[in-house]
Amino acid sequence: MNTSTKKSASAGPEQGEQSRLAKWLGLVAVSLAVALIIVDTTIVNVAIPSIVDELGINSAQVQWVQESYTLVFAALLLVFGTVADKIGRRRLLQIGVVIFAASSIFAALAPTGDLLIFARVLQGIGGAMILPSTLSLINANFVGRDRAIAFAVWGSTIGGMAAVGPILGGWLTTYFSWRWAFGINVPVGLIIIIGVIMFVLESREPDNPGIDLLGAALSVVVSGTLVFGLIEGRNLGWWLTDTPLKIGDWTWPFDLSPVPIGFAIGAIALAGFIVRGIVRERAGKSTMLAFGLFRIASFRNGNIAALIVALGEYGLVLSLPLWLQNVLNYDALQTGLVILALAIGSFFASGFAGGFGNKVPAVWIVRFGILFELIGVFLGAIFISATTPWWAIPVALFIYGFGIGLASAQLTSVILRDVPIAQSGQGSGTQSTSRQIGSALGIAILGTVLFSGTGMVLEAKLADSALPDSVKEQVVNAVVDSAGNAIPGLDERSPEVAAAAREAFSEGTRYSAFGAAAFLALGLLATLRLEARKPEHSEDPESDGSGSEAAESQLKIAAAGD
Repeated sequence: MNTSTKKSASAGPEQGEQSRLAKWLGLVAVSLAVALIIVDTTIVNVAIPSIVDELGINSAQVQWVQESYTLVFAALLLVFGTVADKIGRRRLLQIGVVIFAASSIFAALAPTGDLLIFARVLQGIGGAMILPSTLSLINANFVGRDRAIAFAVWGSTIGGMAAVGPILGGWLTTYFSWRWAFGINVPVGLIIIIGVIMFVLESREPDNPGIDLLGAALSVVVSGTLVFGLIEGRNLGWWLTDTPLKIGDWTWPFDLSPVPIGFAIGAIALAGFIVRGIVRERAGKSTMLAFGLFRIASFRNGNIAALIVALGEYGLVLSLPLWLQNVLNYDALQTGLVILALAIGSFFASGFAGGFGNKVPAVWIVRFGILFELIGVFLGAIFISATTPWWAIPVALFIYGFGIGLASAQLTSVILRDVPIAQSGQGSGTQSTSRQIGSALGIAILGTVLFSGTGMVLEAKLADSALPDSVKEQVVNAVVDSAGNAIPGLDERSPEVAAAAREAFSEGTRYSAFGAAAFLALGLLATLRLEARKPEHSEDPESDGSGSEAAESQLKIAAAGD
């Protein structure tokens, strides 16, 4: 099979000749689209204390401001991965950017916490269109050495923007308003659309069979009920009802909490999703999840590792900004500057990942990256206290960011390396879903650890105080429900109680960080099932580096998948 044949096989039917400069400028536009959704997530983390103060939201709503976005994002990635293959990856990317920018305006103008959460749901829809489209476009438009570099750029963008977001959000929140943290998405979205139109070629698979709507609905039910239970369990009750669920004028009437019922519904929906998918695939019909791809070892084992790692990668994302601002009294801009260390570490790592991507097996880069993440999070957990020196957390975050920069893109490359181009939308959507579900579950689990741990520690610290029991309960509820935002106000009323609250919130943050480290350790073990394949080379820089036999094998797999 010659090079020209391979090019046509790997390119979409609308793919044409493109200058090398235009291709890399297109990568910049695609990377900016990824940056848009990553920056927005991290901007919100820094802005949360200001949002709590202005809108008066409680700790459960704090989690939902994050989770409503992440949950919808995760639930729809598979849907839009398939849609991208059908209608065009570039087209769906543009639609997603428009929706994301429009919903950002809605979020910026939201007068209540509930409307802000609704705006975040809309943002999640737009984000779910953007992410799999970017991955599919990279997978379709770059081959060989260029692909390793392109994935390194994509991954370093994620790692870098995860820290640039807090700085930008901190500056906007401190000197303007948290509302501008959302408004900034509009001009960035316009730049992305212009860049995509000018420099990104369309790529699609017109023979893609379509969308399994029932399967899509089942996948939403699975993720929705699972995250709902993990977030609301500590409020509503894990088994029996502690606080009745209220929706408008309706109140949950049973002694049994809705949380275990939600888990049961999710389990039934998951079983139905799997059975339906397998049956439809055997019948040659479209499925939400490409179950046949899981016969590919690198895809199957890589997704397992990605999900577990994602559980821990966001361990500090929710808790750290709250702790820095409410315990150490940093403002939003100072918080962003602390987290800048993560970006610096990620940018350093991107050079290593790009330089060694064609020399060292990608799996080993992934393993070293996760190891650095684990070390960084563990050090952060050790350093966290009510009197942490200013330099300690940036050191931990630099190491953590270095690990993200190494692991993120290379793990994506490992997962997708054997996936046929014809199924790249489903493949990228699946791996993105694995990460996002892991992220959503991680934020839900570790957020629960943070707030539950803070409450238990504070109760213990106030047990021997002279305060009446009713006042102790009010203090604990105020600190937990406000996500720590009530702590600074306690200084004027009782410095001793404020000191106890700071120590308790620090302990809760430490518990959350140690939990994240445990997940990362499990993720590192999961990578042991990934094959450490030597990088392949070709004299032709446009070659996919796999040789004719590998290319022919790809086409056979694609044909079998169809």
